Amino acid sequence: MSNPPDTPPGMPAAPPDDAAAPTAGEPVPESAIAAAPSPEAMPPATGGETSGGSCGAESDHGGEVSVIGVRMHGQVRVQQFSSRGHELDVGALVVVKGDRGRDIGEVVQATTRSRRSCGLSCLRGIVRVATEDDLRTWGETRESERGAFDLCRDRIRERALPMRLVKAEQSAESRKMTFQFTAEGRVDFRDLVRDLAQQLRVRIEMRQIGVRDEAAGAGGYGPCGRALCCSTFLKSFAPISIKMAKAQKLSLNPSKLSGMCGRLKCCLRYEYDSPGGDAPLAPEDEPLPTASNETTGGSPPA
Repeated sequence: MSNPPDTPPGMPAAPPDDAAAPTAGEPVPESAIAAAPSPEAMPPATGGETSGGSCGAESDHGGEVSVIGVRMHGQVRVQQFSSRGHELDVGALVVVKGDRGRDIGEVVQATTRSRRSCGLSCLRGIVRVATEDDLRTWGETRESERGAFDLCRDRIRERALPMRLVKAEQSAESRKMTFQFTAEGRVDFRDLVRDLAQQLRVRIEMRQIGVRDEAAGAGGYGPCGRALCCSTFLKSFAPISIKMAKAQKLSLNPSKLSGMCGRLKCCLRYEYDSPGGDAPLAPEDEPLPTASNETTGGSPPA
């Protein structure tokens, strides 16, 4: 083995590139032993960690999760959260991390044990049970929303804008007021935004929504007697066409095919077999049938 080249004074000598590992029978250097981590020093592997951080739901014994159903103010949809060990009854108010930041919701489904450990393993948990300060701040926010809604509606009438105001929402964490409206086409509301920003002293966001989104926010019951699919479990609106009704040999009466929003019913897609062979989109709140010994006609496969 050749000697390493000379190094300038004051500089540490670099290790040779062709240094080989010790062969059998050779003593192992103490530095190598000290650098190797011992099994006791290594952290134990845990199966509950994910790449995005720990889950928001706390698992109880048996792999179950304590789940509550919470309805936000002005919404019909019930969202599920982890109760984090709290036994909460219907009517309790809790602080949760919603889509627009921290918000207060009402418990409409008491604490239950989830029978599914995979789908609900990473539920968001509640922040805390609402305190008196939370309720006071929440009341002030609701009052500001009502005042902003009335002001915006009056300004729309003064300008005769072709739009209909649906809702006003204020974000508690960021000083922003969001106005949701429906319109047939594009609306020039720049003067309206400047007027509202000057009066309310907050950031203004105008968000145009469709008639299906409006029906989902308002809620209601369909001709089947159940709550509207869009306001209960549907997370997005799939394309619906009249050919789905023709393929199912349904009556083409518009009054029977239209929903509360005036568009074709979303349930027309549930039993529609597409020509490409894709499976029909079943309702998300009903379990899918098992694939073993089950066909569309109910007879066992040949």
